[in-house]
Amino acid sequence: MKDDINEYINYVYIEKKLSDNTKSSYLSDLISFAEYINYKPCNSITHNDIISYINHLSDKDNKDKTIARKIVSIRTFFDYLMIKKKIKSNPCERISSPKISKKLPNTLNEEEINKLLDFKPNDAKQYRNKAMIELMYACGLRVSELVNLEINDVNLKDNYVRVFGKGKKERIVPMASVTTSILDEYINVYRSSLLKGYLTDKVFISSYGKGITRQGFFKILKSIAKENGIKKDFSPHTLRHSFATHLLEHGADLRSISEMLGHENIKTTQIYTHLSNNKKRKDYEEYHPRNKREN
Repeated sequence: MKDDINEYINYVYIEKKLSDNTKSSYLSDLISFAEYINYKPCNSITHNDIISYINHLSDKDNKDKTIARKIVSIRTFFDYLMIKKKIKSNPCERISSPKISKKLPNTLNEEEINKLLDFKPNDAKQYRNKAMIELMYACGLRVSELVNLEINDVNLKDNYVRVFGKGKKERIVPMASVTTSILDEYINVYRSSLLKGYLTDKVFISSYGKGITRQGFFKILKSIAKENGIKKDFSPHTLRHSFATHLLEHGADLRSISEMLGHENIKTTQIYTHLSNNKKRKDYEEYHPRNKREN
């Protein structure tokens, strides 16, 4: 079974051009399943084996979203084995994924964003930190897109960044002038002092002279949020959600937002309309004179 898993992982990575993160998730999911069934040969795995594994995941208090993802990983693996004629039937064929309730994404409001960015950098690391947060919020980047950004992807003259998202799909995202300004200063004045003799094309450099990691950025973000008095619990992805929500609230077209986010389907972007509608309802209840009731 190990050889089949490795062959499949190479297939999805090379042929399907999936990201490193997706590849790692698929591999982790399949190894967990293989360990549970003691690496039985693929052609002897049954429908009951899959059900037993799902029940095992539920007993371990895995979230529905996690179980659904693992089912997809296993199902697509067996689909591949069917194509390669290594098995005669897919044991996942009658397996349905748990229903996942849609949860509205967490966002920071505009006041909190301004608070997060309300610091004047005075050294190379602070310029880097401010540039990273500015860019992530201004362009709605995923954290993986931010840390993988290279110097040639940033166009300071025409105010845009070239981003490679899921499936290594390229998109161009415009930058605000204030974002361009802080990036210009960081790249052309401070970045070289962080390299410490190393050569890398990555835009954002860690304390060790190499490209900063996702975990490194998260630590920086949490530290700055704490220093600036933001008590709300949030992640780097919250900046991406905030970018989309604030654009929509200020009248941007949903399709434009979808393209800037790199969504393949505009339906994925439509969740932000719920956030915008919630704000409209709150504004109506707070400000419309006909909604004021006398006690």
